[in-house]
Amino acid sequence: MKAVRHLLGVIALIFLAVSCDADPAADAGQVKENRLAKEASPYLRLHAKNPVDWYPWGEEAFAKAKKENKPILLSIGYSTCHWCHVMERESFENKEIAKILNAHFVAIKLDREERPDVDKVYMTAYHTMTGQTGGWPLNMFLTPDLTPFFGGTYFPPTDRGDRVGFKNALLQLKDAWGNKQEQVLASAKELRQHMLDSSVAGKLTKTVPDAEVLGMAAQLLMESGDAQKGGWDKGPKFPMPSHLRFLLRSWKRSGDSKVLDFVELTAREMAKGGIHDHLGGGFHRYTVDGKWLVPHFEKMLYDQAQLLDFYLDLYQVSRKQKYADVADSICGYVLRAMRAEGGAFYCAEDAQSEGKEGKYFCWTTSELKSLLNPDEFTEICAYFGVTDEGNFYDHSDPEALKAQNVLSLVKGEKWLGEKPGREALVLSGIKKMQVARSSRIRPSTDDKVLASWNGMMIGALQRAGIVLGEKKYSAASNKAMAFVKKEMWDGKRLAHRWHADGLDASEQAESYLLMLQASRRCYEMTLDPELLEFAVDLAEASIALFHDSKKGGFFGSAVADDVIVRLKGSYDGAMPTASSIAVMEFLKLSEITGRKDFQKIAEGTFRAHGELMMLAPTSLTSMLQALDLYHSKRQRLVLAVGANGDAGFYAKIAAGYRPNLTLMGNKGLVDDFEKGLKAKGEKTTGYLCEGETCQAPVTDPKLLWK
Repeated sequence: MKAVRHLLGVIALIFLAVSCDADPAADAGQVKENRLAKEASPYLRLHAKNPVDWYPWGEEAFAKAKKENKPILLSIGYSTCHWCHVMERESFENKEIAKILNAHFVAIKLDREERPDVDKVYMTAYHTMTGQTGGWPLNMFLTPDLTPFFGGTYFPPTDRGDRVGFKNALLQLKDAWGNKQEQVLASAKELRQHMLDSSVAGKLTKTVPDAEVLGMAAQLLMESGDAQKGGWDKGPKFPMPSHLRFLLRSWKRSGDSKVLDFVELTAREMAKGGIHDHLGGGFHRYTVDGKWLVPHFEKMLYDQAQLLDFYLDLYQVSRKQKYADVADSICGYVLRAMRAEGGAFYCAEDAQSEGKEGKYFCWTTSELKSLLNPDEFTEICAYFGVTDEGNFYDHSDPEALKAQNVLSLVKGEKWLGEKPGREALVLSGIKKMQVARSSRIRPSTDDKVLASWNGMMIGALQRAGIVLGEKKYSAASNKAMAFVKKEMWDGKRLAHRWHADGLDASEQAESYLLMLQASRRCYEMTLDPELLEFAVDLAEASIALFHDSKKGGFFGSAVADDVIVRLKGSYDGAMPTASSIAVMEFLKLSEITGRKDFQKIAEGTFRAHGELMMLAPTSLTSMLQALDLYHSKRQRLVLAVGANGDAGFYAKIAAGYRPNLTLMGNKGLVDDFEKGLKAKGEKTTGYLCEGETCQAPVTDPKLLWK
């Protein structure tokens, strides 16, 4: 940490020593569309009319910085990021601030969703510098060789309390680069070396961590959980589906009812809260409070996919219809609002419409009075907790209306049945609200397609089709998979991003590995040998591009000139790390294909992250799900399909929670033993083994798991 302390010392000197006089830069000229107008990213195009002379991330900007010896402002965000929009309005549309940037910096805008590898490098640098988690917008200042030396998240345009204003920061950094450049470069060099030294996830352990780690992690998650509202932290509150799905596995392993009670508490409170869109389905990103009530209103595809899997898990565990209903609402929302014409899925829906956060989603009592009849109004206000005072005010927008209400369920099924006709009034009121809301101006949609997030949704939808008995969900999954294979895969390379304007050129581990996950999951639910072949192709490509053959684990990106440090990731947050995805997939593929090399890669990945799992087990809860599989009695079910097709086997499988079950057929790249198993009397036959014990073959699925 010596480099970090030294760097922070230099930054402190910068802010103590330099003048805050007005900048004498030349006039920036008239505002016109900048280079970002030609980019495929909707987020970058949002900045196309800023007076800032923006460059996209790439060689043109790097060459300018080197030639003119100017520091780089790298501003990272995404299209549905609320505070990114706020900073654009306040600072990047400000002509005075643009003058400073254009004269003394090379300004680069980056869509973090297009380049998660680059974003990870500079978010890690920010955390190293400050000790803070960080967020977006992320504004990092780099030397011309792309090494960070200072950074922050949201800057107000001018000094605001203890928070330095963006204009002042630019002026001070401009002077520091001019007067203390050697010190800045020396500190940046030390920081870069520190990041290189810590780029792996810890010391390689001799063996795979044992099962005690699983119990430690579950205990820590339970101790830190919110016993009143579920989830973690008092606010902001994020769903954390990887934590929740790990805890379900922990309950399955231990039988501890308190663990299941906590998971159900969290699921209920999220489903009731304002984080859940009660009119349109789906979930917002997170809430700013600890009650799951007031969200930042953006909706992300990766959240929908992971929460869909979680609610499907919980439905399989409990058989409670309310969890199936939540899962169904997620599917409905995604198919209505996030599906591209070709069948793939868009990234996200914005938090803002008409420049105001939450305007599309919120209601005032005056709006409802004009829309509903008096009886509907009374019951709807009681049901959703709507009041004259409201519960939401956008503090970033002084012109936003007060008395806005985020809808949440404050009454339950018992209340609905207490009064004759009440439920009918609530349902008729909801229908009127849905129609009225559909006439509002919708938030914008980020219409790029990411292979990674599509992989998550493809697998979850395929599963939903079986668990919920809805063939349309399976059909939507199949169509999205076909799109990715046709438009984004050339037989050797998988594009990370598709847009109507073209494909990107970056190599992202999350895309390869999450599409591997999708193809493997879809194979298990269809037994289509081509899907298994696609999974193996992606696995082998992932090894070649991202696997650390010396120390184990998977880097987040391939070798690239514009990535100064290749990172493996040490935290399963909104998205799991590359290694966490990989270890589950290589275990599963080894089980299906019999390939021992896949098993060794999985074990090496566990060992590469073993020290971290033992020291901070809750940091890698997606990886712990794979570790649970590794240390459990594995269930293998080979289905030899006969003339009677599925014959009800999948309905039987979906009727229970079986996280350690792997399905496989007897065709394609399966091992020789599976190929030798045949249908009995032309009837689909199941061959089930658990651990070292196998059942007799069955043609009646009711005989499985008696």
